[in-house]
Amino acid sequence: MNETPDPVDMPHEDVVRPRRKGIYILPNLFTLAALFGGFYAIVMAMNQRFELAAIGIFCAMVLDSLDGRVARMTNTQSTFGEQMDSLSDMVSFGAAPALIMYEWALQGLGKLGWIAAFVYCAGAALRLARFNTNITVVDKRFFQGLPSPAAAALVVGFIWVMDDLGYRGASRIDWLTWSAFALTLYAGLTMVTNVPFYSFKDVSFRRSVPFIVVVAIALAFALIAYHPPAVLFALFVVYGFSGYGVYAFRKAKGKPVSVIAVSTDEPDEQGLHR
Repeated sequence: MNETPDPVDMPHEDVVRPRRKGIYILPNLFTLAALFGGFYAIVMAMNQRFELAAIGIFCAMVLDSLDGRVARMTNTQSTFGEQMDSLSDMVSFGAAPALIMYEWALQGLGKLGWIAAFVYCAGAALRLARFNTNITVVDKRFFQGLPSPAAAALVVGFIWVMDDLGYRGASRIDWLTWSAFALTLYAGLTMVTNVPFYSFKDVSFRRSVPFIVVVAIALAFALIAYHPPAVLFALFVVYGFSGYGVYAFRKAKGKPVSVIAVSTDEPDEQGLHR
């Protein structure tokens, strides 16, 4: 009977060593750039440059949307990249917006201010953790709760608009302070709800589209360029409340409002487990 030689007795050159996993640089460069955007926003807020802080968060949003697409296009997905992306999101769309809003308005409210900022920060952390654990059982067409980049855009977009109108800080203006307080709580709590928000993941950029669609996209860019603070904030206000509209519509039609799969056979759950 042949015996399998013990690895210790095998010649050194015959021992098969496990291959070390490398780190793909291209997608992680986008992730690091998004992380830098969040860090830059915090630094700018500490120096009372709230317009630049808002721009930093919006730049981080753009970069965050690209890293995953670049990884898929170049076939460079990795577990390291997924973990790095989550950590970057927590800084750029969790801690940074909470700290920026606290510096801009909430510190004048004392304990209520930092509690509201913490609720937002904790909501972002819980949202990201739930997203990572439920990714295989959630309908790809919808997000479960408000996505953290959209929540960040809602919070810093409000600051950007007010800063553009001349309000460099809101701690001494009661109506503005309480508006910021309410918006921060809304964004933080909506992230951890089960309200469905459309994800746009079923939109394919490889399909041909009518010419009018290209014209509409060009007009949209022109509109954003005309007045970025107001237009971007308006877009994310619409999106930030759209989930409740979808929830009410599906409820009225008798359709399931949960985006979590309970079966793969039901027609209403055709987008699940893809």
